[in-house]
Amino acid sequence: MIRKFAVALAVFSLAACSGSDAGSDGASETPTEDIATTETPLATETADLHEIQIPAAIRGRWGLVPADCTTTRGDAKGLLVIDAVTLKFYESVGTLDVVKEVRESRVLASFNFTGEGMNWTRDEELDLRNDGKELIRTEHGSDAMPEPLHYTRCP
Repeated sequence: MIRKFAVALAVFSLAACSGSDAGSDGASETPTEDIATTETPLATETADLHEIQIPAAIRGRWGLVPADCTTTRGDAKGLLVIDAVTLKFYESVGTLDVVKEVRESRVLASFNFTGEGMNWTRDEELDLRNDGKELIRTEHGSDAMPEPLHYTRCP
């Protein structure tokens, strides 16, 4: 229900913004250039849902242990690879669905996962620490891991 409302609100907002106004100078009251770099939380209703991505500072290769970053045998079970819209694990992939909160160094979002013949949805919180060298991943919701996982950025 909330997701349908957010999508409807975003579509309505985009439709309202695309109309022509003879008295308008074309300037937007809310600059969209600052969406990805702001340090204040943004609700998905205030931005184009297709423009929201995982912040660039969080993207990259992350390991639970050093060997996850260096193994050449394909057994890096703790390796997490993050790009603009996916979380890639050893046996599963999570695709960004709904961003609930975003900052330059933190994102809270819902992801649709697939892996080992199963599909599920999970809220994930990704939080950078230690000048971008450490990533704390916390799952939220039913069946979530009870404790956050601590990753180190791969060289």
